[in-house]
Amino acid sequence: MDYSIGLAQNQRVLKQRNALGITAIVLAGLVVILFMVGATRDREVVLQPILRSPLTISSTGVSPEYLEMVTRDTALIALNRSPENLNYWMESLLKIAAPESHGALKRDLMKVVQEQGGSSISQYYTISSMKVDPERLTSEVSGTLHTVVGSKAVTAEIKRFRFIWKYSGLSLQLQGFGMVKPAERNALGSEE
Repeated sequence: MDYSIGLAQNQRVLKQRNALGITAIVLAGLVVILFMVGATRDREVVLQPILRSPLTISSTGVSPEYLEMVTRDTALIALNRSPENLNYWMESLLKIAAPESHGALKRDLMKVVQEQGGSSISQYYTISSMKVDPERLTSEVSGTLHTVVGSKAVTAEIKRFRFIWKYSGLSLQLQGFGMVKPAERNALGSEE
């Protein structure tokens, strides 16, 4: 009888071990499936700007609101400069530049630093309108470019500037910017 009781206990332990093994395999399979779903799912980050509503960026693309906000800030950095802030100006633009555009952008910015350094010429830009195209990752700002020599305002000209962006993962990076020539002005469907 002791033999049959021991055999019954061994069978019970064997069943428990097998059930535990099957449960562990099922749980490991679920963990693998959850990791795969998590890795392929679109990523989203909710941003809280000082604007009218929260912004969301996603791995699927850039929202027009986010592109507008980044363009506004970049335009204010790029188009407002004086001899006193040229190094900060250049470093700020290079921080948001796409790695493949970094060299060409730095070369162009260094020309401005060499031309404007040591002078008393400053400029500031007042934005009057903006157009963004999240599909093509471009944006244009229109406004007045003011030039000041010393403390005297010299010119105030209406100018339009185009910014070209690269979006990779959840990172929006500047590829280039420049003044829009009159022949190119309708590129974003804008009218003036």
